[in-house]
Amino acid sequence: MTELYPIKFEPFLKDKIWGGNSLVKNYGKKADLSRLIGESWELSSVQDNLSVISNGFLAGNNIEEIIEVYMGDITGEAVFERFGNEFPLLIKFIEAKQDLSVQVHPDDKLARKLHNAYGKTEMWYILESVPFSKIYTGFNRPISREAFKTALAEGKILSLLNTEIAESGDAFFTPAGRIHAIGAGNVLVEIQQTSDITYRVFDWDRKNKKGESRDLHIDLALDAIDYKATGKSKIRKELIPDMTENLVRCPYFNTNILHFTSLVKKDFNIIDSFIIYICTAGEFIIHWEKGAVILTKGETVLIPAMITDVVLEPKPEAMVLEVFINADNQ
Repeated sequence: MTELYPIKFEPFLKDKIWGGNSLVKNYGKKADLSRLIGESWELSSVQDNLSVISNGFLAGNNIEEIIEVYMGDITGEAVFERFGNEFPLLIKFIEAKQDLSVQVHPDDKLARKLHNAYGKTEMWYILESVPFSKIYTGFNRPISREAFKTALAEGKILSLLNTEIAESGDAFFTPAGRIHAIGAGNVLVEIQQTSDITYRVFDWDRKNKKGESRDLHIDLALDAIDYKATGKSKIRKELIPDMTENLVRCPYFNTNILHFTSLVKKDFNIIDSFIIYICTAGEFIIHWEKGAVILTKGETVLIPAMITDVVLEPKPEAMVLEVFINADNQ
């Protein structure tokens, strides 16, 4: 069988009422500047949004088709046993020109019961933010379901939310059940379980061009919300050049960050998982035994599990997120 290689995909660009054009202007996404692009789905196994390969001999095939053929060589043996042909993570770039809705996602148990799907635990890494841009995450104190319903009915839901100022380099971890919203002025990377289930509870009384409000999902949200999810969520690491730092480790994904200005060798022999690299600044070359591929700002690449040794060469420097499934949580 032909040797695998670092795989790139065609992004899915999503027009959103709250989107803008920063992803096109600053992160290499190809679209007319008049479009309001809110999301770029970089790597997706969500049905009707299966990522299609853009490089190499596998170009034109989608993510499920190549996993069906190469199985654990793509995802790792333990990951394949757990998820089969469905790739377990969804990677996005998001621009919030306006505030996103206040929302919540179900956990695995509830999502399986109601939708026969996975839940949605996610994290954000802030690429850009305007001064005093906000992230709404969790409650500012433990509350009851009834208190939440009352605040919602009275239009006072924002008074219950924990609000944090977002700056470039911040990360936020949002387990399923934690109420949240991305505030206006943020551009970020989102790493999440493969799920497209969102329950909106408040949409800022916003209307589309037809004067219509978007649907809310109050009853579903009431059962999904963790009313004890409180407190600060911001994660910020002081980076040491050429040293990999962990941002988030959870049962669904492990995300590291690396700022490097010289060659970095990576040995993934003990990780029974694919590796995803997301270039957030600069550019670099990924060298492996059979070749090399360049990754520029705004690009994402999937390193198949069978490639266990790579060398990262910055040109002349780069910032990258490194994502994989935790072997000890499989």
